[in-house]
Amino acid sequence: MKGFLEYAPGNSFFHRLNPLTKLLLSLLISIAAFISDSLLFIVALVALNLVLAASSGIFIRGVMLLKGLAKFSMLIFILQLLLVRRGNVLVLLPLNLAITDAGLFSAVLIVLRLIAGTMPLALMLSITQMNDLSNVLVMKCKVPYKYAFAFTTAIRFIPIFADEMAGIIEAQTSRGVEMDTRNIFKKVGLILPLCVPLLITSVKKIEDSAISAEIRGFHLRSAKSCYKRYPLKLDDLLVLVTAALLAGLAFLV
Repeated sequence: MKGFLEYAPGNSFFHRLNPLTKLLLSLLISIAAFISDSLLFIVALVALNLVLAASSGIFIRGVMLLKGLAKFSMLIFILQLLLVRRGNVLVLLPLNLAITDAGLFSAVLIVLRLIAGTMPLALMLSITQMNDLSNVLVMKCKVPYKYAFAFTTAIRFIPIFADEMAGIIEAQTSRGVEMDTRNIFKKVGLILPLCVPLLITSVKKIEDSAISAEIRGFHLRSAKSCYKRYPLKLDDLLVLVTAALLAGLAFLV
């Protein structure tokens, strides 16, 4: 999922929306995913996320995000499948374990909720510049600038750290370390020692960013420091009403 939080430039309908609208849209879709108990409705939300990604010109990124979340959810799926004991037994397993219909439904529901609830937030960050998101949090949501800056800076550093780790892994691979092994336990054992150089690099980058912010008058910034304005237009209102109706539909389904 490399680059899934990096901004994807574009001039699509969703790119032009107010950053606050995009934030509320993603939150309402996530809320709808966790409200509904209908598997079909949540699958439709996942499909809606892919449609939104395609409309914004980042369909490939949306598919890669879906695959990454599906892989990440496999452990949660297996644990939920094996640990839920209620319901009718479908398959008996050794060690007094069993797969039940309730466990299967619960496992699928949790995985789909995780995917449908995470995708809109990640896609929203892909089509929203961090400066705009920080400004709208300060101006519209009245979030203190320090907290908004810390939030957006943390998001901005995620792809940077991912690139740093990829560079470290490539350097280790060139030295003969089997970083491409498919043994998950061996791979974890090889990656854990690499956290030390990544941590050292990260601390240096954070220190440089802090010095840069101090030089630019970080403590003097306020809600009035931004010259851009973010008015809500008709398109924003239509999207918000549609998202609210979608969240309301989740109660009924």
